[in-house]
Amino acid sequence: MRRALITGITGQDGMYLAELLLGKGYQVYGLVRGQNNPKLPLLAEVVPGVTILTGDLLDLSSLMSALTAAQPDEVYNLGAISLVAYSWENARLTTDVTAGGVLNILEATRLYEHQAGTRVRFYQASSSEMFGKVQQVPQSESTRFWPRSPYAVAKAFGHHMTVTYRESYDMHASSGILFNHESPRRGPEFVTRKVSLAAARIKAGLQEQLMLGNLDARRDWGFAGDYVEAMWRMLQQDQADDYVISTGRMHSIRDLLDVAFTEVGITDWAPFVKVDPRFLRRAEVDALVGDSTKAHRQLGWWPRIDFTELVQMMVRADVDTITSARTAVA
Repeated sequence: MRRALITGITGQDGMYLAELLLGKGYQVYGLVRGQNNPKLPLLAEVVPGVTILTGDLLDLSSLMSALTAAQPDEVYNLGAISLVAYSWENARLTTDVTAGGVLNILEATRLYEHQAGTRVRFYQASSSEMFGKVQQVPQSESTRFWPRSPYAVAKAFGHHMTVTYRESYDMHASSGILFNHESPRRGPEFVTRKVSLAAARIKAGLQEQLMLGNLDARRDWGFAGDYVEAMWRMLQQDQADDYVISTGRMHSIRDLLDVAFTEVGITDWAPFVKVDPRFLRRAEVDALVGDSTKAHRQLGWWPRIDFTELVQMMVRADVDTITSARTAVA
């Protein structure tokens, strides 16, 4: 039985990855910062087979203890402060966790390998936000990074540190440069879930308006459940490497609104949506779209869920949640 340790286990990617690995017969350990994490009940409900360990990406000794307890064959570092807007408000904390945390888990893994006399395969969650002010369209593994937020800068640090540990210590350390990936488990602070939830609430008469930023921003959106399979496939390769994971198709916020509101029977969303300058980025990232040719060729990975199916899935889940809540009250 193979063993895996996942940081960021309570996020959408962590839960989908844990499901995938448990289905493949892994013994899965999840690292959480404290026992009062509000997402722990959901994690226990969705993936009850996960063993929870306490640790902090800012505390090297706690990471060493977690690795010793889990004795993993694979480590997936998904832990980060991942909201771009928050990174502007808390640039130092974002840097400490999203950048420095990568260094800590890499170093802990290296030390554990040395002490246990074993090899561990390591995955780092890099981000398409590193491309920022894009230098070519679409973006591939060779595209120059031009990050435009503290979050993106921190992710670029983590990405380069992973490459450095791979090249300096011969670690099996891979990075997935994942483009935007969403699901019904996405937090409501992210724009896709903000839209899906608002569409469901407006249809139900629970909300009147949806406040958004740049409606013309375009992204390459895929399904988180598809993308975690790519993570796993990276660690099954003989050689560690970096891979862009994307759908290769770009859509605007307007496209997102079209699909979400149509799903609840509202053909014109304009009366319900207002642009609020507070939600505009300080430095916009306009055209992120990935070229996953390398992942197709070397990993045999392809996305299964397209954009329309993804948004419909999210809206239906939010509609079901609202309906269930009303039924419970009644």
